[in-house]
Amino acid sequence: MRIIGLDFGSKTVGVAVSDPLGITAQGLEIVRRQSENKLRKTLARIEQIIEEYQVEKIVLGYPKNMNNTLGDRVAKTEEFAEMLKRRTGLEIIMWDERLTTVEAQRTMMEAGVRREDRDQYVDKIAATIILQGYLDSISNTNN
Repeated sequence: MRIIGLDFGSKTVGVAVSDPLGITAQGLEIVRRQSENKLRKTLARIEQIIEEYQVEKIVLGYPKNMNNTLGDRVAKTEEFAEMLKRRTGLEIIMWDERLTTVEAQRTMMEAGVRREDRDQYVDKIAATIILQGYLDSISNTNN
């Protein structure tokens, strides 16, 4: 069973997918859009990926504030989750994404990625971190 991980942002969606056994997450791509409210092409691309990889579940980053409150991005993320659910019929898991962008930036720094090049990878890496966190949690639950 493959699972897709998404890092939903105002102009991009980072995409990661699990291996068929649901053990590891791999960054796939970043879906970019012209404006925050234009989601038709973004949703269509995600549907293509779901079909191509035979995805059975979606893990969507949930942007809580550091103090565990819900901020401005939460409502938009919840709306996006509802659109995904309507279009795909798949289960959506909302996954706490606090510090994933920070971790993605640190990972790129350690890998020697130049500062000016990091923006083109950060959302894909954040999606990978979100998905891997979920995969690790279900692995720990099953053990």
